[in-house]
Amino acid sequence: MPLNRMKFMNTYIDNVTENEAIKHIEYCIENKKIGHIITPNVDQIVRIESDEYFKEICDNAELLLVDGHPLMWIAKYYKKPFKEKICGSDLVLKLCQLAVRKNYSIFLLGAAEGVAQKAANNLKKSYPGIKIAGTYSPPFGFEKDKGELKKIDIMLLESKADLLFVGMGVPKQDIFIYENMHKYKIPMSFSIGASIDFIAGEQKRAPRWINRIGFEWFYRFLQEPKRMFRRYFVNDMKIIKLVWKYR
Repeated sequence: MPLNRMKFMNTYIDNVTENEAIKHIEYCIENKKIGHIITPNVDQIVRIESDEYFKEICDNAELLLVDGHPLMWIAKYYKKPFKEKICGSDLVLKLCQLAVRKNYSIFLLGAAEGVAQKAANNLKKSYPGIKIAGTYSPPFGFEKDKGELKKIDIMLLESKADLLFVGMGVPKQDIFIYENMHKYKIPMSFSIGASIDFIAGEQKRAPRWINRIGFEWFYRFLQEPKRMFRRYFVNDMKIIKLVWKYR
């Protein structure tokens, strides 16, 4: 059952602390409850407005955890503040700590060829004793290949993992989890975006002080200006109109 879920703009947010979210994830794993974790940011709120299927996916997630200072600021403007910003990339690492303590196993799915395995190797160094149930980087266009999808579902089912981290970008990662989680039956599946790349060292995360002031997005833009310009300076600007629409 979702935790302290409240309506927010065009979707919902579970208004919880990071520790409360982790305890709920642990509860779901212990009780073999299948669910999807999503950490909405501005980009996802904007997408929800025009993508009904993505809205359905988000609305049915086990946990929707606010990730992004702009959404925190909007919630304050609405006079319905959230308890805490929960950064997806940080939560991934906290869940790795939980996995070591509880002997849970993790599967990494996504990123470019070889990157998921590189991330797994780095996790083993950072979290001695962590159980990696498997890694796989699907080929381009896998989501349209029924044979490949079946192969992945069987691979995940046989892994008997407790946590699945999926890094394929929005909305591909979310669609895959939503349509397949009851086939591969891993309790908790987490849409993690670029986190596999961060763990593998393929991309650099913003320094902590930049994260604290809410400018991680600008740091990512400086790293990949061509790819990120349209997202941050065209698409995400639509959030301004949505703030007024849902106030």
